[in-house]
Amino acid sequence: MSALAWALPAPPLLAGALLLVAGRRADRAAPVLAVAVALASLVLAFAAAVARPEVTFPLFEGLPGGLAVDGLSAVLVVTVASAALAVLLFAAGDIGPDEPRARFFGLMLVFAAAMLVTVTATDLAVLLMAWEVMGAMSYALIGFWWQDGERVDSANVAFLTTRAGDLGLYFAAGCAVAGTHSLSLAELAHAASPWRDLVAAGIVVSALGKSAQLPFSFWLSRAMAGPSPVSALLHSATMVAAGAYLLLRVHPLLESTGWAGTLVAWAGALTALAMGAVAVAQRDLKQLLAASTCAQIGFMVLAAGVGSVAGGTAQLVAHAAVKCLMFLGAGAFLTALGTKDLAELHGAARRFRLVGVAFGAGALALAGLPPLSVWVAKDVVLASAPPALYAVGLAAGVLSAAYSVRALVAVWRPRDAATRDDTEQRGTRHVGLAEALPMPVLAAVGAGFGIVALPGVLGPWQRLLGASGEDGPSALELTVSGGLAVLAAAVVASRRVRLPAPGLVADWFHLGRAADRLVARPVLALATALARFDDRVLDGAVRA
Repeated sequence: MSALAWALPAPPLLAGALLLVAGRRADRAAPVLAVAVALASLVLAFAAAVARPEVTFPLFEGLPGGLAVDGLSAVLVVTVASAALAVLLFAAGDIGPDEPRARFFGLMLVFAAAMLVTVTATDLAVLLMAWEVMGAMSYALIGFWWQDGERVDSANVAFLTTRAGDLGLYFAAGCAVAGTHSLSLAELAHAASPWRDLVAAGIVVSALGKSAQLPFSFWLSRAMAGPSPVSALLHSATMVAAGAYLLLRVHPLLESTGWAGTLVAWAGALTALAMGAVAVAQRDLKQLLAASTCAQIGFMVLAAGVGSVAGGTAQLVAHAAVKCLMFLGAGAFLTALGTKDLAELHGAARRFRLVGVAFGAGALALAGLPPLSVWVAKDVVLASAPPALYAVGLAAGVLSAAYSVRALVAVWRPRDAATRDDTEQRGTRHVGLAEALPMPVLAAVGAGFGIVALPGVLGPWQRLLGASGEDGPSALELTVSGGLAVLAAAVVASRRVRLPAPGLVADWFHLGRAADRLVARPVLALATALARFDDRVLDGAVRA
């Protein structure tokens, strides 16, 4: 059975490495090979979810490594493999033959393999290896069009920000060895004080950075510089979701400290609220979706903090399907019409009906409208929250309805004087079969997955995840949140709400500018001063 644990990440890892080594010679075969490998990975993911394989192997002396599929991992490997297949199928039609396809599909496959290892790792060392590979691949994919200096700068910002957070995992691993003489994730909650608190602190910093939670959220805005399929995969079931997954995985550790759970819960709730406001203020569709990703991941982080593993996992899967669908829809509109400006996209859904209907289904689900998935998944999370957190989460849910319906109205309203084509690139005026094929399936999953969190089904879902006994939403809570979402959607759809002028909120609260001025510039200035001291004083003394 251990062979299946090894086999799960092997196909995308090996095929991706092969494409990267082959280079432009494999451009023609790359899309077909990538889709076939993704399909094989999905089959293996279903097999692993049923068989629950596990393997332990020597890694460091006295510190073994391991891979295992339990209930939480079973859900995640199927989610990751499904999202990867949908995105790669879309990319087969979206990434043109004149692009370096072998490099693109190779990076995407290695990226997916790293996420599969992340969600099956049983110890910090193996998880950290996959975590680092995922970060490196995201850097290369965001900066895929490396000839454009602005895109490379965006890749640098995303990479350096997440790398700064990743240092927390190294710190946590060192403290775990000191406190438990083990790197096993299951043993972290049993570390002696103060090592347990230090491990928790390192993991929280790393997870918040990876999942673009406050104050790290700004890097996700810059990540939009990559191709649309990269945004879809990065924002749905990989990379950004990895931090939320890790916090759900180590929930016993967060709870045992007495403070980490509360900190994580408030970080998630405030991110959901603040980034929801940022999403409402956006005029660029991809930026709106990026801010909404931060906000929706905030609900998963909140779930980890309050101990709602079943709710957080349901939110993760529902969001993965919905956000993958909406980014693919935004990418299809950009490729076909050459713009992603919300005003210029008026009438886009009417011109490409299949994309428009699927995008609309995703937007309605993301809005939290009954009876769609995010509505009930979000309420399962909030059912475990104390009153203050519940109120903040409810307000964030209202903003979710506002920005989702705003995007929906923009693409479905008739063409008018604001409609423009080709303002960012030359559009093809065509959406191919490969690009459209994944969308109806994603729409169905995104709309209907919330069934796992409904009364009567929630119990088996909790048992699958080993989370029996967690609170579920009452009929009153479901009614209140659904009613508020419908009300907010109706107000936005009436088009009587005036958007705020570009400024603090639309610019992501100037978080990127603050990081540049408070962190990047002082560090670079210090590095320059030390280099000059080395050259002029130390070297000067040696020469003298």
